[in-house]
Parts: sequence; structure tokens; C-alpha cells
Amino acid sequence: MATTPTHITLAEAAEQLGVHYMTAYRYVRTGRLPAEKVGQEWQVDEADVQSFLHDKPDASSPPRSRGTRAHEYPRRLVERLIIGDEAGAWTVVESAMSGGMAPDAVYLDLLGPALETVGQRWADGELSIAQEHQASAVALRLIGRLGPRFARRGRKRGTLLLGAPPGDVHGIPTALMGDLLRGRSLQVIDLGADVPAESWRSTAAGTQHLLAIGICASTPDNEDRIRAAIDRIREVTPVPIVLGGNGVGSAASALDLGATSYSTSFADAVEQLDTYATGRAAS
Repeated sequence: MATTPTHITLAEAAEQLGVHYMTAYRYVRTGRLPAEKVGQEWQVDEADVQSFLHDKPDASSPPRSRGTRAHEYPRRLVERLIIGDEAGAWTVVESAMSGGMAPDAVYLDLLGPALETVGQRWADGELSIAQEHQASAVALRLIGRLGPRFARRGRKRGTLLLGAPPGDVHGIPTALMGDLLRGRSLQVIDLGADVPAESWRSTAAGTQHLLAIGICASTPDNEDRIRAAIDRIREVTPVPIVLGGNGVGSAASALDLGATSYSTSFADAVEQLDTYATGRAAS
């Protein structure tokens, strides 16, 4: 028989944990201690407090490895994103970077996986569309704060064009990729979500030193619009086109739609675009 949760105030939780209220509040904001805000007061399941006490290392315990802490960050970030807690989400990111995580790893190993989890939980019916949108909005603000860390001074190797195909409303994937590529001394034009085929064509035609194009297709059953965008691009430039995302099932599908190659992940897309850019810049 299931046990009914017993909720206590955060002040009571702090007393049980033997810490100051603000320390317990920091545990909540960083996702280490699950809590729910009811009115103006944080409520904590007493079972979570006991679990926290059990898992918390004491002075005689060996320190947790950095890998163990890094494994916890995505879960903690997911919790902050879902409730729209930007300050708490940023605290998780700062904690990860303080622990040695580089900005590119924050994108690839923390923010990217957290967003995939949010998307999967929405697809499984565990989250509402409002929660998914709220998480995406906070993620975009985190990207805005992290973006300047990828800026590189000096001459750029050339320009890449990124975006989502027509009908695809997801702009976060190319925002992540854009910063990662800027960190490699490349100029990036990110057209964002739902880019009309004609806009792909006109931007490609008007971009000097264009080395390659990345299209992230997150929406399934959108092949006709993807093909239309690639066809319009091909009217004005032969540069390599890397196509990936959940909306493209395989390398064969990507090639059939007119792309040069298929990417299986953010990291793979970045590596492919960088390789194409290096090859074309040298030729």
C-alpha cells in the first residue's frame, strides 16, 4: 500500500537537515532537494528530506567524484527548467562550471541532455505543453547568458548558415550549435526556427564566404518542407548541407532530401560543419 507523502515547510526541513534556512533554500534552488511552492511557502516531502540526509556524505566519507556530480547536474537542471526557475537553473550551470565543466560541455553534456529529457517527458504525457514551453524559455535565457563565453577575437575562418526548416518551430538546437561554432572562430548566421524556403535561398545567396549550412529538423513528417528548403538553397550555392534532428530518421533519409550528410547529435553536427568549413576555407 502506497504511503501518503508528508509535507513539511522548508524551515522544518532545514531544522531536520541541521542547516540554516538559506542553506536549505539553496538546496532547493539548485535542485538537490525537491520542493514545491504552495502560495508563498516552499513545501518539502519529508521522505525527500530523509533521502537527502541518507545520501549526503559526512566528514568521514570519501568525496564524491567529479563524474558523479556531473551525472547529477542534468537531473537538477531539468527540475529547475520545468518550474521556470531561471535563477535556480543558472545556479546549477554555475555549479557545474565551478566544478570544472567547460562552456561547450555545459551545452553538450548538461543543457542538451536536460532539454532532451524535457522533450521526452512531454512526449510521454508527463509534462504539459505549458511546462515544456516554460522550460524552453528558461533554456533560451541561459543560452543568452552563456553565449558571450564562446566569442573569439580575431579574424573568422568564414561563415556558416544555420536554422530550422519551414514549419519547424524549434530554435534552441541551432542556438546551441551556433555558439559552439563561434567558439571555433567561425562567423555564424542563425536564422532560428521556421525559416521559409525563400529565406534560406536569399540568405545563402547574399552571404559572403559561406562555407557550409546546418539544418536542424526537430519536427517529424515535415519532409516536403525540408526538401523545398534544400532545393531552393541548391539554386544558389553548392556548399555542403548537414541535416539532422529528430525529424530525420536516418542518413539515407537526409541524403534523399538533398543534404550532403546526416548528423546524429549536436556534437556530430558541430564536428561535421567545422570539418567542412576547414576544408573549404583551405581550398
